[in-house]
Amino acid sequence: MKSFVINAVAPTRICDVGGWTDTHFARFGAVFNIAIYPYVEVQIHAALHGKSRGKVTIAVENYGTSYTLDPENIVFDKHPLIEAAIKRMSIPRGAALRINIFSSAPPGASMGTSAAVSVALIGALNALAEGTLAPHEAAVLAHSIETKDLKLECGVQDQIASAYGGISLIDITDFPHTRRTAVEIPDATWWELENRLVLTYIGKPHNSSETHKMVIAGLGDSAYKDKRLDKIRKLAYRARDALVKGDFNELGKVFNKNTDCQRALHKNLVCDKFEEIISVAKKFKALGCKVNGAGGDGGSIAILTDGDMSKKREMENTLVKRGFRTIPIYLSRRGLRVWKSCSGKSK
Repeated sequence: MKSFVINAVAPTRICDVGGWTDTHFARFGAVFNIAIYPYVEVQIHAALHGKSRGKVTIAVENYGTSYTLDPENIVFDKHPLIEAAIKRMSIPRGAALRINIFSSAPPGASMGTSAAVSVALIGALNALAEGTLAPHEAAVLAHSIETKDLKLECGVQDQIASAYGGISLIDITDFPHTRRTAVEIPDATWWELENRLVLTYIGKPHNSSETHKMVIAGLGDSAYKDKRLDKIRKLAYRARDALVKGDFNELGKVFNKNTDCQRALHKNLVCDKFEEIISVAKKFKALGCKVNGAGGDGGSIAILTDGDMSKKREMENTLVKRGFRTIPIYLSRRGLRVWKSCSGKSK
């Protein structure tokens, strides 16, 4: 019997300027986003024993759940995204697998975590089957699992950020087709951006698919023509240009304008908790705030501070005292990473 371990990590993302234009109802658009640590981590402990039937044990550490699947009869019930990814991928017959999934990101934090889970799991299962996947292929497959297998409302930007990493400008030419360009900046600008950003979780998860349905209903049958979406499309390019120039004042203005556009899409996209955080950020002279992802009554918000680190720490302490959670982040230069290590010997 041969045993080995496959590891995969994929970054989450924040600051998705242009979000909502990467959807089927927008048809076309552009999104700027930033891939970050905390990653999603997937580890597969595999044993190949040659028997006709194997089993798959899944441990989702963030939820404290562990259960066993029959790989030949998978039902989407406990963790549908995970189960759908396993069903899509080719698992060797007779393989006994223990799959551990973990992230330091809180569930439902509007950081593209579910996409990162799917991308990391696809990468690990693909390595198990001795396959190779380009980043774009991993992103497309992860998106297809959410939209086709699970029938969820889902944009395309999260999977691309997770598969590629780095800072991206994603042109949605004709949904779901995309063209991704890396936003190249000097190291000093990278470090400054990383130092200035504060990620704050409001303490409650959001439901991205349900939020999408709420906005779609308000946009009507010709959503792609809506002027509000057109404004959001243009902001992605402004964010890229501001960062390339190292103009953090302009980048902050773009963050604020995008959050204003989210308010205009639906009054519930920027909830009272987000407004409270934005109010605190303004008192500490922050340059801008971007509600991450779809927004709604849960999730997280990215704050771009003015570069005064003492003031930044004081703001973070104030937010924590008010019951919010600040999440340490690092910008992720890499996307999906997969590697294999031996844990035993062939018998």
